Amino acid sequence: MGVRYKIKFFIIFAVIAFSLYKIYPPSKKIKKGLDLQGGIYVVLEVEKPPGEKENISELTDRALEVIRNRVDALGITEPIIHKEGVKRIIVELPGVKNPKKAIEILGKTALLEFKLVNEDEELLKKAQEGKIPEGYELLYLKEKDERGIVRETIPLLVKKEPEITGAYLSDAYVGFSPGGIPEVRLEFNKEGAKKFDEITRKNIGKRLAIVLDGVVKSAPVIRDRIRNGRARITGNFTLDEARELALVLRAGALPAKVSMIYNKVIGPTLGKSYIRMGFKASLYGGIAVLIFMLVYYFGFGLLADFAVTLNILILLGILAAFEGVLTLPGIAGIALTCGMAVDANVLIFERIREELKTGKTPRACVDAGYLRAWSAIIDSNITTFIVGVILFFLGEGPIKGFGLTLSIGILANLFTAVFVTKTIVDWVFTNRKIERIRI
Repeated sequence: MGVRYKIKFFIIFAVIAFSLYKIYPPSKKIKKGLDLQGGIYVVLEVEKPPGEKENISELTDRALEVIRNRVDALGITEPIIHKEGVKRIIVELPGVKNPKKAIEILGKTALLEFKLVNEDEELLKKAQEGKIPEGYELLYLKEKDERGIVRETIPLLVKKEPEITGAYLSDAYVGFSPGGIPEVRLEFNKEGAKKFDEITRKNIGKRLAIVLDGVVKSAPVIRDRIRNGRARITGNFTLDEARELALVLRAGALPAKVSMIYNKVIGPTLGKSYIRMGFKASLYGGIAVLIFMLVYYFGFGLLADFAVTLNILILLGILAAFEGVLTLPGIAGIALTCGMAVDANVLIFERIREELKTGKTPRACVDAGYLRAWSAIIDSNITTFIVGVILFFLGEGPIKGFGLTLSIGILANLFTAVFVTKTIVDWVFTNRKIERIRI
């Protein structure tokens, strides 16, 4: 075997080894999309606040990191979170057991503010009549009654500008009051602790309202200077409510208003059905095509079957290497690329048949067949590849999966249908004296 063939076969074996390494074991290496295992699909859109100097793309990047932290805190394995355009965030959470809770946590703003309360009764009375002093706002302390119903109870006149916000938090966790009621305990970072120390030192005897998303959770009186940067949020929480609030605060507040413009819950039972039917359709269709190629083109058909099989192996290997997600439309994309791989080989073999009718030698017919088929293969595959790329970048959800597998499959097809099969055919003709071919 010459050096040229050694290099070519090394490339082929290296690609096969790489693909096998990346997809084994398939159950762990190939990620399944929501339509194959169930979960939730959410589209979020960031809204730029009036007067915000930061551009919308940067706000979306910051929001994405906060949402990623929240998802990580939920303990969801293999989530898919990515930015789309300049103001949209796509979140796919496979295998979620409580979709409603996950959706609520994703959309929460979690803006935590500490605001001083003005205790002037006259000003408070005027504020309730609609004459709110400049620089203040009227909020209500909301509490649960014995039946668990949240009611607005005590009106509070608070400063519009917060003394400190949740941006300075370093930790938030669940604790319990002396009476055993769940509460959320906060710890500020070094800078926040310094600010909180200054606030409490200057305002001993005054009330400090703890406001979450515009709702007053509690308004304790500052009894003493707090040097350790710790605070508590009380409000008759249930244990689950306290845990959820701590999770959101710990993950961070969203930098801008985020609207949920679309969400879809996909059941795992439906996903299993999709997998079973999609696998059967692909398997039966693939076997039928392989048998047809073998019967119709004999030895060359066997070569085409090898190319199609290798095409699927490379496609799955690249998909696993780039951590792509396999969806039901993605399976359809694989089936389509298999058909195009067969089509490429059919073009080559039919060109070889035409050349054989001219009376040329088998080797000359094979070389001419590959050469003449090349332009048709390139045209059909490149145009389809362009469509696949457009679907991947402009599509959403499962459409992306179809575009991804289609695009990868086309590239694999060009490699297997031309480079791999031509290398094998050339090597056979070089090492054996073949005077007649059957095709």
